[in-house]
Amino acid sequence: MAMGSKPPVQKREAQSPAQGDIESMLVKSLLEIRESRLDLALKDIDALLRSYPNFKLAHLIRGDLLMARAYPLSNIGNVAGASPQQMSDLREEARARLRRHLEQLPANRVPKYLVQLQPEQHHAVVVDTEKSRLYLFQNDNGTPRYMADYYISVGKAGAEKIKEGDLKTPLGVYFITSSLSKSQISAFYGNGAFPISYPNEWDRQHGKNGHGIWLHGVPSDTYSRPPRASSGCVVLSNPDLDKLGKNLQIGLTPVVISERVEWVDPKELLAQRNDLGGQIENWRKDWESIDSNKYLRHYSKNFKALEQNYASWDSQKRSVNAGKSWIKVKLSDISIFGYPGYENLMVVTFTQDYNSNNLKNQMRKRQYWKLENHEWKIIYEGAA
Repeated sequence: MAMGSKPPVQKREAQSPAQGDIESMLVKSLLEIRESRLDLALKDIDALLRSYPNFKLAHLIRGDLLMARAYPLSNIGNVAGASPQQMSDLREEARARLRRHLEQLPANRVPKYLVQLQPEQHHAVVVDTEKSRLYLFQNDNGTPRYMADYYISVGKAGAEKIKEGDLKTPLGVYFITSSLSKSQISAFYGNGAFPISYPNEWDRQHGKNGHGIWLHGVPSDTYSRPPRASSGCVVLSNPDLDKLGKNLQIGLTPVVISERVEWVDPKELLAQRNDLGGQIENWRKDWESIDSNKYLRHYSKNFKALEQNYASWDSQKRSVNAGKSWIKVKLSDISIFGYPGYENLMVVTFTQDYNSNNLKNQMRKRQYWKLENHEWKIIYEGAA
C-alpha cells in the first residue's frame, strides 16, 4: 500500500487510542504516516504493541518506521526477513482496515437482506467477504439497527463455497447452531467458536457440500490473520469474538454472508415485508380453506422438498385435504431474510400451530419464496 497516495473516499476521523479500539489506534498511525508525522506514528504504534504484543501488522509497521529514519518510507513491508507472500498478506490487511475507517458507512441504510427479524432474534450478523468486514445489528421492533463492525478473515480461495476442501467461505443465510468454548476446541481456534448451519436447505438442493464452517478466534500468539487466510470459516480477533459472542443466540441469530453487502433504505425493507407478509397470510388462509387449488397455487412448479417435487407434493396435499373437515393454522415469530446473490429469493421461518379434525401439532417451519413472473411462490418447504 503506497503511503503517499490518498484514496478518493470520504474520510472520517479515527478514534482516540484512549478509547481502547485497537483498529482505530492502528489506523491513526497509518494516517500519521501518510501525513509524514512519523515520530508520532511510532509513538502510537509502540503504545498499541504494549497492549497487543501479538499484532503482527503493527510490528511490521514499527519496523518500517524505524527504517524510515534512514530511508524514505514509500510502502508497508520494507523490512527484511519476511516472505513476499507474508508481506502481501499484511498489506492487504492494512488496506482492509484503513479502507473501513476512511469510508463512511452508508447513511440511513441497512443491508437489504434483513427484511424482518422475529421478536426473539435480538441481533443479526451480516458478513461482507470482499471488504473483510462483519456487521452486527440489533433488533429494534423488527427493524435492524447498526451496533458495531469488525475486521474478519475469510477463505483462502475467497467466497462461494461449493464443495468440501475448496477453501472458500459460503454465501447465504445461515443460523448459529451451537457455541464451543475454549476448552472444547483446539488452541488454533482461539477463545471459542460458533458453528453455523452450512450447508443449508438451498445449498443442498444445489449440490453444495462440506461442513465445519464456524465463526471463531485466532491462536493466542496471533492478534489477527490476513483477509484471506481460513479454510472457509469467518475468523475474528479474540477480543472481537468475545464482544460479538455476547450477542449470539444458539438456533436464532442469523448470519448472512454476502460477497458484497448491498445497502438500502429501510423503507424498501418495509415494502418487501408488507408484500411478502401479505402473500404468506394468503397462503395460510388458503390452507385453512381446504381448497387444494387455492392452496397449491402458492407453490412453484420448480418446488422441491426432501424427496418430493411439485407433482408428488400436489398429490400428497390433495390426498390429505380429502380427509379434512376443518383446518386452523396460526403462524408466529416470523422472520424474513433476503438471500445474497439472488435478487428475489427470501428465507422465511416461523412457528406453525396446526389444528384439524384429526391432527394437532406445532413445529418450526422454513420456506424459501421466489418471485416468479411478478408473483411470490414457495420453492422449498420443510422443518427448520
